[in-house]
Amino acid sequence: MSTGGISGQAPTLEMVAARAGVSRATVSRVVNGSPKVSPDVAEVVREAIAALNYVPNRAARSLASRRTQAIALVVPESTSRVFNDPFFATLVQGVGLALAPTEYTLSMLIESETGSEKTRRYLLGGNVDGALVASHHTGDHSYAHVSRSLPVVFGGRPLDPTESVTHTVDVDNTHGAEIATQHLIDRGRRRIATIAGPQDMPPGVDRKRGWAIALERAGLPDDAVEYGDFSPASGAIAMRRLLERHPDLDAVFAANDQMAIGAYSAIADAGRSIPGDVAIVGFDDDRYASTSMPPLTTVHQPSLEMGAEMARTLVRIIEGEEVASSTLLPTSLVIRQST
Repeated sequence: MSTGGISGQAPTLEMVAARAGVSRATVSRVVNGSPKVSPDVAEVVREAIAALNYVPNRAARSLASRRTQAIALVVPESTSRVFNDPFFATLVQGVGLALAPTEYTLSMLIESETGSEKTRRYLLGGNVDGALVASHHTGDHSYAHVSRSLPVVFGGRPLDPTESVTHTVDVDNTHGAEIATQHLIDRGRRRIATIAGPQDMPPGVDRKRGWAIALERAGLPDDAVEYGDFSPASGAIAMRRLLERHPDLDAVFAANDQMAIGAYSAIADAGRSIPGDVAIVGFDDDRYASTSMPPLTTVHQPSLEMGAEMARTLVRIIEGEEVASSTLLPTSLVIRQST
């Protein structure tokens, strides 16, 4: 017995539309995962698809629409950093969750800035319908150039305001650092240092700015600064330097949790206690923050939602919808025992 159309004919889009009592365009939207169809209508269409055993002809659909139904996630970082930094794992999870209900598949490209030309050729070679770029460095302009020819959504604003980046999703790094530093001030700390992130990355710049804003408002000095590369080792080195240069410091705001955890060891080596002698706040609220000893007070950044919002924004752009050029997600303070 045939489960398809008449005389064994393979079921078509038109046959699904007739069975569901909707237009061919509506069936096409459901097949492509468009959010423009109401849930009730979409369910009727899916029931018709199941009843007819309709299988979309992806090759023909791609030729007709000139779409690949594929999206690239580009991370211009080293492989070791991507797989050691919990931020990227959570971001990718958010992207995956947002794309799951759609027909889009995800390809992840880990590419250092020095080798971006190969990635650029791939993106512009008709392999994907759009790209997500996370941890974009200001020194790498090739992906900004790609955005002129391909829908691209950047995770984080460009450091250079003249860079032609059309769509960004970011977290409020400046305000997050500001509330973290204000928390230390409210705890009675008066010599507050920072372990800042790389100054060629917007999070590094913005989090240092938020720290300085809070100190200026309180009339406190902002000269205790060391820099790291967001790794635990760099946090330990920076903390040792801060203790040598500023033996009177009683608090530290680290620009991410990994550098904060690195600072723990340097503080212990100096014979000081946390938070008795030195209070410390991080940024990210990654999986290490709650399991460190003592548990780390930190700024929660919604990296899962950031990844999801990047993906949703890109899909809407590809589908021809109007979207905001920038989206800023809020941060919040998670208070634990390190302060």
